[in-house]
Amino acid sequence: MTSVSLGPRWSLFNSYYQSRLIFSHFLLTKQTACLEIQYWPQRSLLCKPTVVHLPVANQTIHTDRPDLPACFQLTVLSWLPCIYLWAVTPLYIFYLKRNNKGYIMMSVLNRFKTAFGFVLWLVCWSDLFYSFHELRNGLTRPPIYFVTPLVVGMTMLLVTFLIQFERLRGMQSSGVLFIFWFLSLLCAIVPFRSKILQLLTRTGAPPDKLRFTTFYLYFSLVLLELILSCFNEKPPLFSTVVTDPNPCPESTAGFLSTITFWWFTRMAVKGYKTPLEAKDLWSLNVQDSSQTVVPRFLEEWEKEQAKAQMYVYTHAPQSNNGPEETEVLLSEGRAAPRQPSFLWALIRAFGPFFLIGSAYKLLQDLISFVSPQLLRLLISFTKQKGAPDWWGYALAFLMFFTALLQTLILHQHFQYCFVTGMRLRTAIIGAIYRKSLVITNAAKRKSTVGEIVNLMSVDAQRFMDLTTFLNMLWSAPLQIILALYFLWQNLGPSVLAGLAVMVLLIPLNAAIAVKTRAYQVQQMQHKDARIKLMSEILNGIKVLKLYAWEGSFQEKVLAIRQKELDVLRRTAYLGALSTMAWTSAPFLVALTTFAVYVKVDENNVLDAEKAFVSLSLFNILRFPLNMLPQVISSIIQASVSLKRIQDFLSHSELDPEAVQKNIALVKSSAPAGCERPSVCPSINMLVPQGSLVAVVGQVGCGKSSLISALLGEMEKIEGDVAVRGSVAYVPQQAWIQNATLRDNILFGKPFAEQKYHSVLEACALTPDLEVLPGGDMTEIGEKGINLSGGQRQRVSLARSLYSDADVYLLDDPLSAVDAHVAKHIFDNLIGPEGALKGKTRLLVTHGVSFLPQVDNILVMVDGRVTEMGSYQELLDQNGAFAEFLRNYAIEDVIEEEDLIEDEELFPDDALSNHTDMADNEPVVNETKRQISIISGDSDNSKTRRRHLASQRKSGEPPAEKKPRQAPGSEKLIHAETSETGRVKMKVFMDYAKAVGLVLSVIICLLYGCQNAAAIGANVWLSDWTKDASANQTRDEVNMRLGVYASLGIAQGLLVMVSSFTLAVGNIGAAKKLHYNLLNNKFHTPQAFFDTTPLGRLINRFSKDIYIIDEVLPSTVLMFLGTLFSSVSTMIVIVASTPIFAVVIVPLAFVYVFVQRFYVATSRQLKRLESVSRSPIYSHFSETITGASVIRAYGKDSAFVHMSDTRVDDNQKSYYPGIVANRWLGVRIEFIGNCIVLFAALFAVIGKEKLNPGLVGLSVSYALQVTMTLNWMVRMTSDLESNIVAVERVKEYSETKTEAPWVVEDKRPPSDWPPQGNVEFRDYSVRYREGLDLVLKNLTLSVQGGEKVGIVGRTGAGKSSMTLCLFRLLEAAGGEITIDGVKISEIGLHDLRSKLTIIPQEPVLFSGTLRMNLDPFDSYSDEDLWKALEHSHLHKFVTNAPAKLEMECAEGGENLSVGQRQLVCLARALLRKTRILILDEATAAIDLETDDLIQSTIRTQFEDCTVFTIAHRLNTIMDYTRVLVLDKGEISEFDTPSQLLSQKGVFYAMAKDAGLVQ
Repeated sequence: MTSVSLGPRWSLFNSYYQSRLIFSHFLLTKQTACLEIQYWPQRSLLCKPTVVHLPVANQTIHTDRPDLPACFQLTVLSWLPCIYLWAVTPLYIFYLKRNNKGYIMMSVLNRFKTAFGFVLWLVCWSDLFYSFHELRNGLTRPPIYFVTPLVVGMTMLLVTFLIQFERLRGMQSSGVLFIFWFLSLLCAIVPFRSKILQLLTRTGAPPDKLRFTTFYLYFSLVLLELILSCFNEKPPLFSTVVTDPNPCPESTAGFLSTITFWWFTRMAVKGYKTPLEAKDLWSLNVQDSSQTVVPRFLEEWEKEQAKAQMYVYTHAPQSNNGPEETEVLLSEGRAAPRQPSFLWALIRAFGPFFLIGSAYKLLQDLISFVSPQLLRLLISFTKQKGAPDWWGYALAFLMFFTALLQTLILHQHFQYCFVTGMRLRTAIIGAIYRKSLVITNAAKRKSTVGEIVNLMSVDAQRFMDLTTFLNMLWSAPLQIILALYFLWQNLGPSVLAGLAVMVLLIPLNAAIAVKTRAYQVQQMQHKDARIKLMSEILNGIKVLKLYAWEGSFQEKVLAIRQKELDVLRRTAYLGALSTMAWTSAPFLVALTTFAVYVKVDENNVLDAEKAFVSLSLFNILRFPLNMLPQVISSIIQASVSLKRIQDFLSHSELDPEAVQKNIALVKSSAPAGCERPSVCPSINMLVPQGSLVAVVGQVGCGKSSLISALLGEMEKIEGDVAVRGSVAYVPQQAWIQNATLRDNILFGKPFAEQKYHSVLEACALTPDLEVLPGGDMTEIGEKGINLSGGQRQRVSLARSLYSDADVYLLDDPLSAVDAHVAKHIFDNLIGPEGALKGKTRLLVTHGVSFLPQVDNILVMVDGRVTEMGSYQELLDQNGAFAEFLRNYAIEDVIEEEDLIEDEELFPDDALSNHTDMADNEPVVNETKRQISIISGDSDNSKTRRRHLASQRKSGEPPAEKKPRQAPGSEKLIHAETSETGRVKMKVFMDYAKAVGLVLSVIICLLYGCQNAAAIGANVWLSDWTKDASANQTRDEVNMRLGVYASLGIAQGLLVMVSSFTLAVGNIGAAKKLHYNLLNNKFHTPQAFFDTTPLGRLINRFSKDIYIIDEVLPSTVLMFLGTLFSSVSTMIVIVASTPIFAVVIVPLAFVYVFVQRFYVATSRQLKRLESVSRSPIYSHFSETITGASVIRAYGKDSAFVHMSDTRVDDNQKSYYPGIVANRWLGVRIEFIGNCIVLFAALFAVIGKEKLNPGLVGLSVSYALQVTMTLNWMVRMTSDLESNIVAVERVKEYSETKTEAPWVVEDKRPPSDWPPQGNVEFRDYSVRYREGLDLVLKNLTLSVQGGEKVGIVGRTGAGKSSMTLCLFRLLEAAGGEITIDGVKISEIGLHDLRSKLTIIPQEPVLFSGTLRMNLDPFDSYSDEDLWKALEHSHLHKFVTNAPAKLEMECAEGGENLSVGQRQLVCLARALLRKTRILILDEATAAIDLETDDLIQSTIRTQFEDCTVFTIAHRLNTIMDYTRVLVLDKGEISEFDTPSQLLSQKGVFYAMAKDAGLVQ
């Protein structure tokens, strides 16, 4: 019986397997069909007695009511879900054990799930026992009736166990079980329908009532389980989700919600209704935060470093010779140490997570090849006239479901890749930040702040971008191989011709990639150079304005920019070539393959099935083919970045053991700086605990280096440095954070009110608080911009006092404050009776007056300690120090008592009356310097105060005191605004105008033409396939091929031309936008720079210009490509099946609806992301400048934490941005999948009227559309987000400008001013609109050649007066005339180039010394040397090997502050104008050099008009006249002798300074 029945069964099977339609049966895949054949012999045994139900082809396939055999239903369909679950369980249990999230309380949902699982087990086993029952009653059932219930029952027990195990491990939603229930339901649908059909037809035996009942019960329970598994359990106990105020819903999202990204919908809706703000953002998932990511990476990096050190150690040449030789050999062996591998550290830290994404990619690649096979079946279906309709519908739905599955898997892959990228960026920024805190000074000089910021922004970004496509490295070759395999099946060996074309294109793409890499490196170098220069220019913009040097520096920037644009242009041309290569590649492959196919053999006919299945495979080929070169070039770019980051992270670090802690304070031998061979050749000194030691010496003798050595900042060559206890450090130039005044003083310590107020008192800060708009809660700008130099220094002192350390290293802290304040601070803070008595203090000072009160004095000359001892001992020794003192002291007469009492420290008209803390503290004086020195007066007036303008920023009017505002109400630097809502059309128009309107139209036309050519080629192909039915002649074939080829080649050429044109337009726009921004910034008034953080400006010049240069062009290219491609797809489908037009409207509606939701949210997220990016970089720049202070106070970890917080805040807005793309992708691709479904359905419906060629054309176009639609929305959004860069650059290109540099019809004569007469008439000025006047109705006249000293208390308006001469402040009323010319009428450059100022803060630019003295190259070498000689730099420059070409570091850091000041003097001597303004110019200089300078000024500027803002009255005692200002008005103006005799304000000041008795 059995053998009889097996034969027909096999033959039937073979016949319908060959007809290939088993694929399409319901929802079974090809694999299932194969299973059916493979397992048939075994199943025939399992299902032995059921011969009655033999499958009949007519029952399964060729019928309008298909059904599957009962045996198949009982085996394959029942076992499939079970096999899946048992296969994944071991892995799943392992995963749950590794990821224990805490347990979840038993909930109603969990109870139901468990109960239903248990009932399902009972149902299955009741089937099993019923079979045994039947066996006992003599009814023999086939083995399958025992095996299947047993297997399914065991599986249900496993499910019940898993439900509980998941609960104990904190799993809120189970993907594994969801898939199991889904598969079970899917497989149960067939028997469900079968049993109903059986009842309806009543064929065969009467129904088995019990099995009917158990099956429907089973079906209902499985359905219920599936519904329940869509819901989530509560979060586990004690999880962070419970405590977090705004947790990310992803952590609690269910499986379905996770794979469709439904959990994001809430934010999309919110973002659509109102623009998102920072407070709407979810917290970052713990596993993505800096606290998790950075340590994980650093651990791997440290392992790499250890490996590299081991390598150096083991590979150093061994030698048996003497120790010296061994040392030499070792140093040679180390000449090329192996660098630790940054790449391996990254792979080990983030590789495993990334591999999960790779697994998804593999799955997606395999599924993508199912669609062409289904297309083949669909075309062959349309050819068969009598085939049942359900075949077609089944195929259409199968196409839809495979596409849907592909979508879900692809987006999971992307999610994993993007999250990996995000973690990479966090890790890289964290590592660079931590490294920058411990890097040596020598290494710091190798990388400027700008370059390191570039590592953080651009290079970290490159890694982030690469991770998304990295999988294409293996995925692209895999897709190519699979596509070729299927093509071979379709077209045979002629595919080899296509393969040859592909192979030939590889070297072209490779050559382009190599060339692009070379350009990339150049591009980075130019960009670094430009950002570095811009950073310096913005830092020193005030100096550029005062010297009228903007033009020279603008040309320098534009020269670098031009090089940058040239490289960009070449890159863009290469890009156009490669775009053509990859657009034409699939076409050329198709063309050669088809040509060879029809030419090789006359019997080869190109029919619709072959043509369009091949085309859809060629389309799959297109993606890997065009991605490969891109991925390779991305990898190349990333390798450049990798090298740069690896080099930076491998820089040498400061030796934490250089200074031994907790030993008596001893210091011995060479702390040598690497920048100059051995700064301090050999030093021995000992500072007893609790003593006060002063360090004195000339400019550049190594005083600051000594302090650096004690801090461990210098490279120690030999000897020991030991410091006992904690250290507080006050640097020479105070480092102030962008935080409140109180935060600057507390510096991370807890607030103790009593201690805090005593600190303020000791540092003379109490009066300043009265004046600051928000008291101690006033926000201080970047670099302490809204405090005067003296205030900054006092805040720095207050910070050190509050820190309550054991050892105080004070690097010239009294230089920036005025004499009476210096005395107050010395007495109350530093001196023998000050707050620090009993602490160990090392004080570097230029002031002689305090020396008698210190315990010991250390005299330094050229880096050596020449003398050491108490004041009296040194005088007795009669050495260099005694000589120095003698020159400045005539008699030791005046005793301490004669000094002003503390109560008189701040007389009525002092600080407290003025709201403007901007100017310089009250004056000091020292004409008869002798007197003030001997009097012990606190003249230490190396005052480096900011000019008034740059300070009076806090926006308070510098006049009468305003009522105090609430703390913090006065913000100086306002948060960066981010536009909200849609990007205005105007921005797009601005960009189009920058490209050129005519050019923009031409570009669009070219894109239209290239798509028309592509459609033409495919329509022609469709037409060609009709010839398959008619017998075509060879001539027709040639004609067909010729037209097809010419259309395709036309498309390729049009692609190239359009890319070329677009590149030209984009580069033109980039050039124009950058030029406008740069030009505007050079013409912007100084006030703008005072209130705008540097980071924000640098961000415009780096990130935003980078987007306009490199990101925007490719976005525009992709946008135009996808837009035209989508439109052409719709045209083709509607032309083939006009009924499709009905569906377009609702689909387009949904598309636009989803797109609007997405774009609104995504755009705002991008804006929030770019606004939260600036603080990372500005905090970083701030840290680098204050690194030594941060290290001295041991605050490294606090600052690292601050940086991490800023990075996390930035990633908080970046992460939802990634998810928004996934959310959109799933929804848009669903629409694309619907288009595939409808195109296929309409093809099935109209199959009688349609020819197979049109079906092929329509469906193959539909298959492409999913990707195109997705990219189009993405590109629309990217375009909107990236065009924001244009908006931001435009915003800063249109800020208000100052007066023109040159007014042609008002140019003064070239010898102007001949005399140098200056006249103020009723002159008033204010800082900004709406503020009170700073100078009120000044009227005075100064004759040419007069020397005028300007004095006054803080806030009197001294600096403002000088700034008015340069028109950095414009008049609010009245006018200034110089030699009869009204300065308000002439151009700024004409005015500024005829005045000279020696500013308070010496600013140098990186470049040669010559460039710093004479940027326009307008003086001869002789002039330069002469100027250097008069400014006493001759010796220093002559000793430098490069002489005038000596390189100055960024900000002149390789010169001491005093030397920088001398360079500024040399500048002034070179210009030698009629009018000279000195703004506390001699502040940073020791007394001797100061004397030399004063004499230089007196001799060299003898016939010039000189205005000096004096803080040491002695410097102006021999001036022609003295102007005393008070509250912006002239208080006194006469000769010094007259004023002293009048006994007015000037007399009081002179008395304070000890100049008169």
